[in-house]
Amino acid sequence: MSVTELASDRRERREPPVETAARAPAVLARKPGAHVSVDSTADTSRSSRFVPFFLMPVIDGLALVTLILVTGMGWFGAVYAPTVLAILAAEGQHRTRFCLRVSDQVPRIAAAAALPLILLLPWKPVDGAALSALLATCTLISFRGGGCLVLRAVHRRGWWHEPTLIVGTGSPAFDIAQLLDEHPELGLRPRGFLDRGSSGRSGAPMPGPLEELGEVVRRHGISRVLVCSPAISEAELTSLLRACRPLSADVCVVPRLHELGMAVPRGCLDEVWGIPLVPLRHHAHTGAGAKVKRALDLVLGALLCVVAAPLLILLTAAVRVSSGRRVFFHQERVTRSGRSASVVKLRTVAPGAQQNWSVSEQQCTRLGRWLRATHFDELPQLLNVVRGDMSLVGPRPERPHFARRFAGEIPRYADRHRMPGGMTGWAQVHGLHGDTSIRQRARFDNQYIEYWSLWMDAVIVARTLATVLVGSGRFRSSSPGGSR
Repeated sequence: MSVTELASDRRERREPPVETAARAPAVLARKPGAHVSVDSTADTSRSSRFVPFFLMPVIDGLALVTLILVTGMGWFGAVYAPTVLAILAAEGQHRTRFCLRVSDQVPRIAAAAALPLILLLPWKPVDGAALSALLATCTLISFRGGGCLVLRAVHRRGWWHEPTLIVGTGSPAFDIAQLLDEHPELGLRPRGFLDRGSSGRSGAPMPGPLEELGEVVRRHGISRVLVCSPAISEAELTSLLRACRPLSADVCVVPRLHELGMAVPRGCLDEVWGIPLVPLRHHAHTGAGAKVKRALDLVLGALLCVVAAPLLILLTAAVRVSSGRRVFFHQERVTRSGRSASVVKLRTVAPGAQQNWSVSEQQCTRLGRWLRATHFDELPQLLNVVRGDMSLVGPRPERPHFARRFAGEIPRYADRHRMPGGMTGWAQVHGLHGDTSIRQRARFDNQYIEYWSLWMDAVIVARTLATVLVGSGRFRSSSPGGSR
C-alpha cells in the first residue's frame, strides 16, 4: 500500500492526511504476510549512515584547534582539547540530534569546557583559566551553531538525508511521517512503515512481523528507526534494538505519556518538531569497547598474577597440608555466546561434592571455609583472565548443565552470555552469591551488560576488594535446589 492510499484511508476516517511528495512509496513484500512500505527512490548509497558519527566530533575538533591557534595555549591546549573532546563524547554530545537547537546544549558544553581546568589546576596552575573555559565554551557554541545552519541548508536542498524507517502504523506514526515530509531540514526521509497485525480495514496498516526489521534495515540502508507504536511490548522493543545494533542503525522511541513534561527527563530526549523521542543507546561493550576491556583484562590480569603469586604459593601449600589432595581442580563453565571454558580453582571440598549445584559448609575443610568466604579460592582464575577465557568483571559463569536448566526456567537468563564470564560481577557486589535468587542474579547481570562502562568495572572491582579486605564475605553455600 502506498502512502497516497494511506492518506485516502485517513480521510475516510476523518483523520489529517499524510502529505506526500512526488516520491510515492511502494509496498515491498519480503514474504507472504510480511510487508513494508518502502520509498521507490530508495538511496542505495550507505555513506550517509556514517556521516552523523563523525560530524559533531569534526566540528568540535575544528573549534578547539581554532581556539588553540588564536589564543596560543601551547602545551596546555594540547592536553586541554583532547580532554574536552573525550568529555563531550562520554556525555553523548557527539550524537547528531534531530533537533538542532544549540541552546539546549550550552550547559553540557560549558561543563565539558570547565571540567578539565578543575582537574588540571591543582597540579599545574594556568593563568586565565576561567577566561579559557569561557572562550572554549563560546567557540564550541559558535562552531556548532554554524554547523547546524549549514546542516539545515544541506538537508533542505536534499543534498544529504538519512533513510528512516517508522515502526508502527497508528496515528503517532502517521503524524511523524507527515512532519518529516513537511520539514526536510530535519534530514530524515521516511522509507516506509513496519508493523505487526492488521487493523481489520482493507489496506489500512501494513501487516508484517517485527522480526523483519533487521532484514529491512540491512537491505535498504536504514540509518534511523523511529518506534511509534504504543502496542509494542518491552520484550519486543528489546528485540528491535538488538536487531539494529549490528547494523549501526540508531533507534528512537516515542515515549508513552510524552504529553506529560515530567514523564521523561529532558536531558534524555531528542524531538521531531515537538514530538519527543528517547534515543536508545548502543552497547558500549561491543566493538572498540570490547577491545579496550580485553586489553585491560590482559594487562591487569598479568599484573595481578605477579602481585598475587606469593599469596597463591602460600595458599597452595596450606591446601596441600590441610587436605592432602591435589591442590587445584578444573571445572567447565559457560561463558560468552554459550562457549565452555575450563575454570581453575583451589580445592576447598571433596571432589564428589562438586557434582551438586551447591556446596554446604559441612562439606568444606576449615581452610576451605575461609577460602570460600574470602574468595581466595578463585585467585587461580587470574590465569583464565590472561588466557581470555574470562574477564576480571562480568557475569559469574555457571556449569553447562545448570546453565541450560536456568535458561529454560528463568526469563533472560541466557542473555547473560552476551559478555564473557567474570571473576566478580554486579550481582556479586550486591550480595547475590551462594544461597540467593538466580532470577535476581540474572537481572543484575543483564543490567550490568546494558549499562557497562569502564567506570562501572572500576566500581565493581573496588567494592569486591573492599569486601575481601574487611572480611565481610560470607560463606558461599546454597541448597541443591537453589533459590530461583
